[in-house]
Amino acid sequence: MNQTLNPTFHLLRPPRVAIIAASWHKDIVGVAVSAIRHEFDRCRIPPELIGLFDVPGAFEIPLHAQRLARSGRFDAVIACGLVVDGGIYRHDFVGQTVIQALMDVQLATDVPVFSAVLTPHQFHEHGEHKRFFAEHFSTKGVEVARACLATMASLQALDA
Repeated sequence: MNQTLNPTFHLLRPPRVAIIAASWHKDIVGVAVSAIRHEFDRCRIPPELIGLFDVPGAFEIPLHAQRLARSGRFDAVIACGLVVDGGIYRHDFVGQTVIQALMDVQLATDVPVFSAVLTPHQFHEHGEHKRFFAEHFSTKGVEVARACLATMASLQALDA
């Protein structure tokens, strides 16, 4: 049976969601957080069900995701971060490590974990790139919020 679930109408109850946001490049990452909150509001998810947790950088996200998932306080976790090539280490290694750790948390805890942790190539600290990636993070924020709600609806349907 193949059915498309509309998260705004098929949720049995609104989910409690933790958003973890890396402070590194907060001006850009914050755009994703705002877009997520706006999309949840548009879908009538009460703001008091959304927790926001700031961490220094993307590398700190998985441990927080694990603790939040294990706490029993949240039905889902969304991670937001921007991993750039700072010249000291390879950003693709950090990005891959963070994403794999988030998948491990999800599978170990049975709590869905979503990623808006992005690793742009050749990001530079100038206005044009900041504007471009802020817009991109806005789109990704909406997409990750919708993915979260659709997944929660799907999992609730499986449990019903």
